[in-house]
Amino acid sequence: MRNLLRIIVFTLLNLQYASAQDVVALIKDGRQLSSQKQYPEAIEKYKSALLIEPENPQANYQLAFALFASGKGPDGLPYLDKVVSANKNTPLTAASYSLMGSIYGNAKQLPKAIDAYKNGIKADSTNQRIYYNLGIVQYRSKLYTDAEQNFADAVKRDSADAGSIRMFALTTFHENKRAEAILGFCRFLQLEPNSKRSAEAFGNLQNILQRGSLQTEEGYQPTSATKAEAFTQNKIINKVLAGFMTRKYASPTALLTAQLKELFAAFGDKYKYAAYYNKLSQTDNFETFVRVISQSGFAENTKWAVENKDKMSAYEAWTKSTAIR
Repeated sequence: MRNLLRIIVFTLLNLQYASAQDVVALIKDGRQLSSQKQYPEAIEKYKSALLIEPENPQANYQLAFALFASGKGPDGLPYLDKVVSANKNTPLTAASYSLMGSIYGNAKQLPKAIDAYKNGIKADSTNQRIYYNLGIVQYRSKLYTDAEQNFADAVKRDSADAGSIRMFALTTFHENKRAEAILGFCRFLQLEPNSKRSAEAFGNLQNILQRGSLQTEEGYQPTSATKAEAFTQNKIINKVLAGFMTRKYASPTALLTAQLKELFAAFGDKYKYAAYYNKLSQTDNFETFVRVISQSGFAENTKWAVENKDKMSAYEAWTKSTAIR
């Protein structure tokens, strides 16, 4: 009798071990298929894994991701609910909430998307991408004050993420906080000087410098604090730019160089990146910086960057050795 019990226990243990191995193998196969964008096949692998182990968090998450990638995002929500119910404050929990946010965002259920991303941040406050994604949904909802803060938080966690910096600049631009917008667009263009996004950013920068105005957007209600800050920043900018009304410059680059130099001096260290650019404006590398960030608007500066390798090297050395905050 004892021998029979031993055999039964041993058999059950082996079956359990085999089942666990099968789940791992199925998930691995599913991920490989997903990486090849073979989502229907991947979905079947994950479903097979869940038949063996229904609560497996990786299988549930990967199935939801494959459904989302194949255009069936809402079908993945029940699987993500299993993950977040079983796990607390883990990277996988945060990733699941983030995926929920993307699903709700695509479905234009923006309040639900915002709640999901906020829960993701609670689960993992180090996840830079969730701050960015939350900011995007808030930006789409015209909650610019909240969006600005989350883009700033995303930049704190990855100071070289051009996308987050671009959105920080765009958000402050929509808030009419134009000093911060100028600085943000300059930083974005410094990191990404030649792209479709760069052309848009340079156009926005030029709009500010040409003293263009934004109409108040329908549905956007700035706080009294935002209005006051926008007034203060624009007062500084208008005072500086008024001095350029009668001046003549040899080229658009020369004008931009002079405008930014005076603006950065006026900003001092009041705003994000202000101290860095004020310091840069006092070096021999400043003209090079202006030529770099204006390549998408002034075609001659792309050629200049190629032909002036010594100046480009000196500028790059300065940027590498100087901390930016």
